Amino acid sequence: MGFESIIGHEFIKNQIQNSINNNTFSHAHLIVGPDGIGKSLLAYQVAIKILGKNENRDYVDIVEWRVKKNKKSIGVDEIRSLIIEVNKKPYEGSQKVVIIYEAHKMTTEAQNAILKTIEEPPKGVTIIMCSESLDLLLETIKSRNQIHRLNRLKANEIKLYLQKKYEILTNDEMNLLINFSDGIPGRCDLYLNDADFKEVRNFTLSLIKSVGEDNIGIMQEYESYFNKYNYMWEEIIDTLLSYIRDIMIYKEIGDNNIIINYDKLNDIMDMANLYSMKKLDEFIGIINEAREKLQSKVNSELVFAVMFLKMQEV
Repeated sequence: MGFESIIGHEFIKNQIQNSINNNTFSHAHLIVGPDGIGKSLLAYQVAIKILGKNENRDYVDIVEWRVKKNKKSIGVDEIRSLIIEVNKKPYEGSQKVVIIYEAHKMTTEAQNAILKTIEEPPKGVTIIMCSESLDLLLETIKSRNQIHRLNRLKANEIKLYLQKKYEILTNDEMNLLINFSDGIPGRCDLYLNDADFKEVRNFTLSLIKSVGEDNIGIMQEYESYFNKYNYMWEEIIDTLLSYIRDIMIYKEIGDNNIIINYDKLNDIMDMANLYSMKKLDEFIGIINEAREKLQSKVNSELVFAVMFLKMQEV
């Protein structure tokens, strides 16, 4: 494996490869893009190249740091532990690479704690941070990193990704997944392999349908879903917005070919008749407001309950 295994992002790959070859690769980098776009894969392949290795395997001098299980953020204590690890000398050579996944989940205190290490890391240490959002990172963090923005893939690149990874797809399945991916290859993997994600898709579709229903007991049913899938709040928000986007597009221009959730087309057509553009636009505002609260670590069950009630009131 290597950069050739990564589909798309040719300019960024060439830029990084040239700077590594010319010994001009800086010590702090920030790879930004939506979940599933390939940030982690790119970061690890860059790390392998910095170490001067070729084989795609674990290396003791590639330190990977993630949000701990059952936690929603990276706190200052975890960052202090990471800094201790950063200051240890490389084991196998002169280079060490530290990869911080989901860096946007670092608390403000954690970001401040790592600032000096990013600015002046020990000799031979490169720090690579992966983040879904620049907005959640301090300006002082961003200014000390070289930023690489990963854009969504083109349809032909998604098709190539699917052909390489899933050889038995029919043409209809391929076209459905290209639309559903919205340029993000990881969404194809979620669609095909993640049972919880499939359940979330059905649940969020049902939620939008039932907004207009005068059913007192329905909130209790959804509360159990919100409790069960609160760890997938980002997927819930993104899926709600993708359905509403499809409803608005179908309502406005009636073009099936650009519907993301094509497998739910009949439901989308029904809801296009059910909701006005004004109401759909207000739904988007309510859902984005819920996203902001969830990003601020407000209780997810409460946020979703309030969101649903507000949508019912529109």
